[in-house]
Amino acid sequence: MYKELRRLDSIKVVIAEDDFRIANIHEKYLQQFLEIKVVGKALNGEQTLELLEQETPDLLLLDVYMPDRLGSELLPEIRERFPKTNIMLITAATDKSILEKALAYGVENYLIKPVSRERFEVVIQEFIKKHLLLSSSQEVDQKYVDLLFGNKMSRVPSERKGLPKGIDVITLGKVKAVFQERNVGLSAEDVGMSIGASRITARRYLEYLSSKQEVRTEVVYGIVGRPERKYYLI
Repeated sequence: MYKELRRLDSIKVVIAEDDFRIANIHEKYLQQFLEIKVVGKALNGEQTLELLEQETPDLLLLDVYMPDRLGSELLPEIRERFPKTNIMLITAATDKSILEKALAYGVENYLIKPVSRERFEVVIQEFIKKHLLLSSSQEVDQKYVDLLFGNKMSRVPSERKGLPKGIDVITLGKVKAVFQERNVGLSAEDVGMSIGASRITARRYLEYLSSKQEVRTEVVYGIVGRPERKYYLI
């Protein structure tokens, strides 16, 4: 399954944000994900619709307060013209009516500014997982559906017991499966690419496995002499 996922095209993202500084910050956050490609940034509603027409992205990060039109007002048109584009609202808006409208139009997520890097990373990582699941040829069964919708009912409580905060049993299982499949020394970047996560997230799981003495670490030096941390299954 992992080999199949690595052959997928990049996930195309458009950022619609009237403050170019915030747009640049969000773009920088996205650059840590090898699966993501930012294909354009829009400063207003008109530019947003033009970019959606040109790029047909997989994901739109949409601000609400833009100079010409509210992002929430764009939702009906976006849903009608670009039904396959997923939308995440990233906004300072805390108006419940806007949230209700976002839910009614199937918005993927709703992030309230200021968004922490950690929160942003978790949300994007979850979107990548969902995108990879939908793009895979895996048979649709209840386990597949539970993973897609984030349904935790299928997880046995004992599986979660003892895991520290930030370590998810499903992702941990994926990391272990990568080592069993490849059986070689792997870097955090290697593992992140295989499971559809960032290098930072992969390293968190690798360090957890190291603390449990399930993997060992070794520092190796590349051609240019830069040290790199490799992990080996024990």
